[in-house]
Amino acid sequence: MELRQLEYFLAVAEEANFTRAAERVRISQSGVSSQVKTLEHELGTTLFDRSGRTARLTEAGAAALPHARAALDAVADLRQAVDEVRGLVRGQLTVGMVTGCEVKPLFAALADFHREHPAIELDLVEDNSDRLVAGVRVSTVDIALVGVAGEPPPNLESQIIVSEGLVALAPPGSEAARLDRISLRDLTRHPLVTLPAGTGIRTVLDDSCLAEHLFPDVVLVASAPGAVAELASRGLGLAVLSESMAAAFPQLRAIAIDGVGVAALLALVWRPRLSPAVAALLPHLRRAFG
Repeated sequence: MELRQLEYFLAVAEEANFTRAAERVRISQSGVSSQVKTLEHELGTTLFDRSGRTARLTEAGAAALPHARAALDAVADLRQAVDEVRGLVRGQLTVGMVTGCEVKPLFAALADFHREHPAIELDLVEDNSDRLVAGVRVSTVDIALVGVAGEPPPNLESQIIVSEGLVALAPPGSEAARLDRISLRDLTRHPLVTLPAGTGIRTVLDDSCLAEHLFPDVVLVASAPGAVAELASRGLGLAVLSESMAAAFPQLRAIAIDGVGVAALLALVWRPRLSPAVAALLPHLRRAFG
């Protein structure tokens, strides 16, 4: 039995899907499936019911899940204990950043940390917020800057960097560009260009519409704010971004959206059990973000 088998088992259990689990742990779907099958062979039983569209835990899988989590937590504790003894001389730190969110204070903090701890290898990964949070939970990501709706994810430590509302962006000369404000209901009558599901901005939009029984007409999705703004500038729909994101595109008319029930948050998240590397990085991040 190998630790990676337990990691892949945990990913499939939490994602309820082999493909999404493979994306989370960044290997092929066939690789995840093969390792889980090897684990099942070693245990002498199936851990997942694969007969439906989702991968559901069998009774044996449900019994194994807390022990797999405990084993991975024990390994993390072991690594932390060793790191503390050797005084953070070397190691690796994986930092997550939500796709398309180039926040300069984060880069400044990483540069300062690298100068202070040059033997620590830094790995910066970009992904959507949902997958980054999942990575933090299973220790494939040490700390992440994510966009979330309303409040930070539960059972993780966090620091909110920005809390703000949403705005619509319209090209000059368009009918919508004459507006200073627009209601959420009226917004849903326009074609919209948004960030993908799994991002904080999109979750704020979807949750607010759901609460009002509204159905947004999302015609195009792009992974980066710049692409969303560019598509809107070409008349393909109103862009929906956060207030701070919208400020980067002064060529478009920013329209405040009324009726959005939750705030869009940009937050740092990390596991409660601090590794020495994360403990050393956090003061740099707090200074950089003020």
